[in-house]
Amino acid sequence: MYMANDNRYDSMLYRRCGKSGLKLPVLSLGLWHNFGYTKSYESARSMARKAFDLGITHFDLANNYGPPAGSAEECFGHILKEDLMPYRDELIISTKAGYWMWSGPYGDNGSRKHLIASLEQSLKRMGLEYVDIFYHHRADPETPLEETMGALADIVKSGKALYAGISNYAPEQAKEAFRLLREMGVPCLIHQPSYSMLNRWVEDGLLDLLEEEGVGSIAFSPLSQGVLTSRYLSGIPADSRATVPGGFLRPESITEAVLSKVRRLSMIAAERGQTMAQMALAWVLRGGRVTTALIGASRVEQIEENVATVQNLEFSEDELTRIDDILNSNEG
Repeated sequence: MYMANDNRYDSMLYRRCGKSGLKLPVLSLGLWHNFGYTKSYESARSMARKAFDLGITHFDLANNYGPPAGSAEECFGHILKEDLMPYRDELIISTKAGYWMWSGPYGDNGSRKHLIASLEQSLKRMGLEYVDIFYHHRADPETPLEETMGALADIVKSGKALYAGISNYAPEQAKEAFRLLREMGVPCLIHQPSYSMLNRWVEDGLLDLLEEEGVGSIAFSPLSQGVLTSRYLSGIPADSRATVPGGFLRPESITEAVLSKVRRLSMIAAERGQTMAQMALAWVLRGGRVTTALIGASRVEQIEENVATVQNLEFSEDELTRIDDILNSNEG
């Protein structure tokens, strides 16, 4: 029988999510790639347990995570039943809807029909009465934003989610979503954008908006699908994400110019006593503007490595300048 580590809260750092009363660990575990039916259940179970033992209380899912779609939630439901349900009140469990999930006109996007039906399915797959955070996964230009935000607000008021969030919204869309939710009496808790050393779009207005609105943030792909690690420095491994047909990480995006930057960044990481992955996570979390960074993992050891990041989240001005010089360089 699983018994959680008594010292699980000793080394993890927690940040308040926007102006809410909720605190999140600075590292959250995403179940996107390695918790579906194509992976080992016992490996997924070991990673979830290790994450919680190290103070990661936030588990991030979506209706379509797997593969196949829905299987990550089913897998996590089994882990909850076998190990984590006694600790339910210590967990933040989030899920999302908006990307394609089932056939027909109601299987994706931002309609009230899709969001409510999807959440009902997610709750059944995980064996839960409620989730802590429910997100609209992406902006839908065809559905009135009032309808989408109204569905999120009603879901929270129904008790099937404690907080509402959005993901992949541009600043202008996000600002209007925040206004609508606030007027409906359900302030937006959190925004989930992509953000990494190699993908800095949130610095062009979104982070400022979140700070002004009092909304928290959770950065996904902070390691740029593994590029900001040592994994690709000597080429593309045969078992890597870049070799998966139709995957998000495409081999052509791993250019020599990108790898040159990562090699130079790795030298700064070594000076800091960190791995490249640890420094990349620390950089996203620098200054406290990002509430939490979303990590993925295929092995327990990766979770241990990533959690060790919290031991050094500070950067000197010289380090930040050197990092910016590398990131802005056109050298290949």
